[in-house]
Amino acid sequence: MRGARGPGPTGPVGPGGPGGGGANLLALRSHNAALVLDLLRAAGDEGISRLELAERTGLTPQAVSKITARLREDGLAAEAGRRASTGGKPRTVLRLVPEAGHAVGIHLDRDEVRAVLVDLRGTVVGERRAALDLGAGAEAVLGAVRETVAGVPAAGPGGEGNASRQGPARSGRARPDPTLLGVGVALPGPLDHARGVLHRVTGFPEWDGFPLRDALAERLGVPVVVDKDTNAAALGLAAGGQGGSFAYLHLGTGLGAGLVIGGRVHRGARTGAGEFGHQVIQLDGPPCTCGNRGCVEALCLGSVERGDLREAARVLGAGAANLVGLLDIDVVLLGGRTVAAAPETFTDGVGAVLEARARRTGQDAVPVRVATGGGGAVAVGAAELVLGPVFGRGGG
Repeated sequence: MRGARGPGPTGPVGPGGPGGGGANLLALRSHNAALVLDLLRAAGDEGISRLELAERTGLTPQAVSKITARLREDGLAAEAGRRASTGGKPRTVLRLVPEAGHAVGIHLDRDEVRAVLVDLRGTVVGERRAALDLGAGAEAVLGAVRETVAGVPAAGPGGEGNASRQGPARSGRARPDPTLLGVGVALPGPLDHARGVLHRVTGFPEWDGFPLRDALAERLGVPVVVDKDTNAAALGLAAGGQGGSFAYLHLGTGLGAGLVIGGRVHRGARTGAGEFGHQVIQLDGPPCTCGNRGCVEALCLGSVERGDLREAARVLGAGAANLVGLLDIDVVLLGGRTVAAAPETFTDGVGAVLEARARRTGQDAVPVRVATGGGGAVAVGAAELVLGPVFGRGGG
């Protein structure tokens, strides 16, 4: 099961609407066209016939023919050969043209910025990383993001290593690639996803109230979507085929959770869900950067700093067990640089706590796995914030 469908794909991706070639792609999308595009995306290089598209979407063959003709005219779909038919002439199959559109995904961590360029299938075709100090102030951080985006190797003819397609222009704004639909930015919360405004980012209260989405859209010259790092990663996992209800727990410079319930990212009424690291599990415990004491994040990161990863995994498991008890989810997925450095230690440690809980409750233990995507999962998920609505899926 792929990610569940969200609001119609014609909704805004960022302030002022998209520009350039991206405007065409987003503007032409009707709900039915998005259904067709999504099936073309899922079909891969093998392609899918118009008859199959009609059967799976519930649209009439005439409507599918009209939609696919327009997609071909706009360069979004192409013939992928012919397939034997049960009767009559062979069927022409169509495929998505992945290079017809791109999105940039940005992971803003406390000490690093990572940017990926992905095509319409979500395949990474360019990447760049750079050191970053999230506490250096808005101008320094915005400048670092802009330079990183400009330096992502572009796709296409002569594109490898060529950043000029979306490099800085003399006007001080980025000169966007005509196929660039927008930029998704993921960073630690809390924040207001709907408005693209930061709240008191844990450890960096000076960001409180900063309109990151609008500020970056102005500098980059393309639509921007902003979300928490954990939500972005969870969205990318759901779009990549992770089904059911799950929690993605990200342990790196901080600790947070992305929640997918019934196939949809759960952001909450004020888009503040997933502040997993700031549940208090030890009254009067060590102080946390959020202002509380005894938070899972403070205890977990403290164990990591002492080099006691087994204890860090046990603490993480205690928090995960609380989450499982509250939400009755299907699976717990672990990610982030700290987990990546010792994956078995964390899966074994968290898994042991969940198994002990299962023995007490008489239920089956919820499985624990390392999430796919490695260190780039957040950045790739951030790009899906832009791509999701194009294919009729919840995203931006």
